[in-house]
Amino acid sequence: MSDDQAPVEEMDMAPEAEDAAQEIEALKLEVAALKDQALRYLADAENTKRRAEREMNDARAYAIQKFARDLLAAADNLARATAMSPRDSQDPAVTNYIIGVEMTEKELLAAFERNGLKKIEPAKGEKFDPHLHQAVMEQPSTEVAAGGVIQFLQAGYELMGRLVRPAMVAVAAKGSTAPGSAEPSSGGGANPYAGANTEADGSGGSVDIKS
Repeated sequence: MSDDQAPVEEMDMAPEAEDAAQEIEALKLEVAALKDQALRYLADAENTKRRAEREMNDARAYAIQKFARDLLAAADNLARATAMSPRDSQDPAVTNYIIGVEMTEKELLAAFERNGLKKIEPAKGEKFDPHLHQAVMEQPSTEVAAGGVIQFLQAGYELMGRLVRPAMVAVAAKGSTAPGSAEPSSGGGANPYAGANTEADGSGGSVDIKS
């Protein structure tokens, strides 16, 4: 190859190198786009999986909700039986019967717990919650502030966070004050249960206050 031919060959290679650089840059952009698309597909798949799991849990909860509600009457009867049982009886047969009823109640409640059905038993002084409680009566109280629970009369239940039956309670009437509680404000004529007359998310947490 002569010296006269060398510059010509270098000039011919320059466009090829430029084309190769452009092709590499285009491939890099394509790889970045494909990577972004793959990440989007992965995120969509994860969201679909989570949505399917949530819908499956909801379907399971709704499927057993009616069955669970039907069993609550049996649980209530067992609770009444154990509460009224003659524990001081000297008759071995009666004692064994009481023990059997208590064991049955305990096992039923354990089965409820294992399947996500939890008992609602508001403590005395707890604030009335229309989403979980149903007020069946109100009474003046010097121990509980207005709007607080004086006594729970029947246990409520919730299934996987959804109310199956509200707890029935007696609540402190307007004007009630607990020791150390703040004095009612000038606007104290407001009903402490205002806004609690609607159901909680359609799950039955209504309020039925009887004088």
